[in-house]
Amino acid sequence: MSEMNNEFEQMLDESFKTIRNGEVLEGKVISVKPEEAVLNIGYKADGILPVNEYSNTAEDLTTEISVGDELSVKVLKVNDGEGQVALSYKRLAAEKANKRLEEAFENNEVLKAPVVQILKGGLSVDVEGARVFIPASLVSDVFERDLSKYEGQEIEFVLTEYNPRKRRVIGDRKQLVSKEKEEARAALLEKVSVGDTITGTVKSVVDFGAFVDIGGVDGLLHISEMSWGRIGNPRKHFKVGDEVTAFIKEIDGDKIALSLKFEDTNPWNNASEKFAVGAIITGTVARMTDFGCFVEIEPGVDALLHVSQIARHHVDKPSDELKVGDVVEAKIVEFNEEEKKISISRKVLLPEEPKEEPEEEKEEVPEMPTQEEEPDSSFADAIAAAQDEVADVVDSAKENIEEAQETVDTPADDSEEAQEAVDTPADDSEEAQEAVDTPADDSEEE
Repeated sequence: MSEMNNEFEQMLDESFKTIRNGEVLEGKVISVKPEEAVLNIGYKADGILPVNEYSNTAEDLTTEISVGDELSVKVLKVNDGEGQVALSYKRLAAEKANKRLEEAFENNEVLKAPVVQILKGGLSVDVEGARVFIPASLVSDVFERDLSKYEGQEIEFVLTEYNPRKRRVIGDRKQLVSKEKEEARAALLEKVSVGDTITGTVKSVVDFGAFVDIGGVDGLLHISEMSWGRIGNPRKHFKVGDEVTAFIKEIDGDKIALSLKFEDTNPWNNASEKFAVGAIITGTVARMTDFGCFVEIEPGVDALLHVSQIARHHVDKPSDELKVGDVVEAKIVEFNEEEKKISISRKVLLPEEPKEEPEEEKEEVPEMPTQEEEPDSSFADAIAAAQDEVADVVDSAKENIEEAQETVDTPADDSEEAQEAVDTPADDSEEAQEAVDTPADDSEEE
């Protein structure tokens, strides 16, 4: 009986094919669980396909495969330790994908695959189970800081490096984008000309203007061409995605300049009627200079308010009276349509300022010293000296008079001497008077 059993097992074993590690088999799904699937591979043991060997992204096999599906799988182990065959689907797919990538690299073929992951330095795309890395610098012809918009999208690219041993498979989308734009630019330049009106979408906004996509070609809408009026910051007027209708102002090679300053909206149309001399206008101070300020009286029309016409009184600097943003009312005093110049006056609308009467000059009266103030010591000494001198002269005069009395009865010659003696005191008294007056004069000089 045992011999019959052994023969039966031998015949049974011979009825099943022999398999080896690494061999590729065709299997049929006979059961599926979220974490694994069981396949009939025509061997004495069933094959087990774990979810992580199906793909790198699958989490639940029941959503990926069904009972009855036929799959090509690769044998990892003939006996996984439990008498079952370990299988892999993704490794076989990766090998097929690597072969596909090798052929595409050699032929410089354009591939198309979905972006499956956004990495710090670029994008990861899946080509039939194999991963290709596209660096951020090769994603587009312009640097894009935020790559999240590409997640889940199918993009086209070519391979610039293929080295499976080092696991370096590099893709390049930039050259395709550049080539596409060149072709679009050439086609567009053939059918457009200066003056044509076109509609485009704002692609980016910078300090000096905005770039507008006009059908695969970027046209520059410079800040000076955004409006007849003054534009300070383009970002306050345009944002990415805005639709813009402009006209082509200039074509220089492959560069296109756009403008929104359509001639029918030119503020200088009928300016001679709107801004006739004598008209009263209201405007906003737009910019300041040393000689005056420019007032925007209509978007795109500035008038000069000279420093001499700012106020009735003298103004040294315009900034002493006005500042940018001030609203002023003025009168147009000059209009030159040919040169597009307008002069205005604010002064003529202001009331006359009252004249200030000059103050009468008052005669300055020197202050006399008060009684409490002590006189200058030098002045007091001079008075005392003069008084002493006067006293000496008086005493001398008295002596001369006495001598003259004694000689009254003398002869004539003597009488003449006496007369001289009499006259002498008088002269001395005059000198004494001068001595008295002198200190007073000295005091005035002091």
